[in-house]
Amino acid sequence: MRLRNITGSREIIADCDYVVHEPREHKGQWNEVFGNDNPIRIEVGMGKGRFIMDLARMNPDINYIGIEKYSSVLLRGIQKMEADPLKNLYFIRMEAEEITEVFGTGEVDRIYLNFSDPWPKDRHAKRRLPSREFLRRYDEILVPEGMIEFKTDNQDLFRFALEELEPAGWHLDQMTEDLHHDVQMMQGNVMTEYEEKFSSKGNPIYKYIISR
Repeated sequence: MRLRNITGSREIIADCDYVVHEPREHKGQWNEVFGNDNPIRIEVGMGKGRFIMDLARMNPDINYIGIEKYSSVLLRGIQKMEADPLKNLYFIRMEAEEITEVFGTGEVDRIYLNFSDPWPKDRHAKRRLPSREFLRRYDEILVPEGMIEFKTDNQDLFRFALEELEPAGWHLDQMTEDLHHDVQMMQGNVMTEYEEKFSSKGNPIYKYIISR
């Protein structure tokens, strides 16, 4: 379960140089924030930051932005960055629904969705990060050849995500219903905290890679 209430977390975030505090001001100009023209990849719902920090460490010629709405969770990522600073990674505390207000058309190279909130009630379907509503948002900010990588341990959410592709006009490039036993899709796999926890219990991890 995610931590949501740590006293002083918002104040710490407000004073942190690793967090972009007015992200809308940088829409269409994120390369200026990083000081280079390298591709920009984002994780929507980064949790405690392990996944995106590992990616940034492995790929210094790619810029990364981790998005997280819960201050107490983002704080964990900040603590990791303080212990191991990375020049090609910034964090944003914001709601995922705001991404088209923060990133310009074709500004993002790739989007990662990892172990997103399943929002199990039908009336909340449009809040699910792989929903057609969010796919329209991703379509706006991704480069034409951009891709989305989605991982979850929730079978119902994965089936929902697959069903959303055709109505939203997306193409399924690769998928697996048992990532850790799929030799091809496990190549270069970077695990999240949740992934390590769930897979260690023998739970299958579902993944797809999609494009337009």
